[in-house]
Amino acid sequence: MDCIIIGSIIGLVVLLVVLIPLYGLYVSLIQKKNKVRESMGGIDVQLKKRYDLIPNILVIANKFMEHERGLITEITQLRTQASSLRSDQDTISKKIDLDNQIATKMGQLMVNVENYPQLKSDQTMVQAMQTYSEVEEHIAAARRFYNSAVNDLNNAVEIFPSSMIASALDIRPYPFFEAEEAAKKSVNAADYFKN
Repeated sequence: MDCIIIGSIIGLVVLLVVLIPLYGLYVSLIQKKNKVRESMGGIDVQLKKRYDLIPNILVIANKFMEHERGLITEITQLRTQASSLRSDQDTISKKIDLDNQIATKMGQLMVNVENYPQLKSDQTMVQAMQTYSEVEEHIAAARRFYNSAVNDLNNAVEIFPSSMIASALDIRPYPFFEAEEAAKKSVNAADYFKN
């Protein structure tokens, strides 16, 4: 009878020794996944600020920039597409791509503003450009936080033994926010000026 009790206690201890670390890995993975979601939410807040600011900039620019209608239309279309996307694991790559395209096009628009002295001196446009610059800084900070959270999660998803639990829970690696190839190249402002 004592052997059965001792055997049961030893079995329980062994079971606890195995289950407690597995549960710890499970909790860690869920926390990391939720941190990625939280950080994506932070990016979404900043992107919403950008999306809300873009129409104001475009309305002001539209008054002065007759030759830039195509660029203004492209930005409007990209903004509409991006703001309609949810930020979940299945659409995040598309959202990152649209975000990069918007940043590129808005950069082109800001460079083109230099061709329009009246627009450049318009106080409302100056204020909008300053606000846009601040929003871009906040987006960059939110992206750094997101990339850090993604790095932690992706490491846990890819490294044994937590990779087994991640696979069982269908937790997959998330994509990083990375600069487009065009953004990595040096910018020649002359390329954006009309001759």
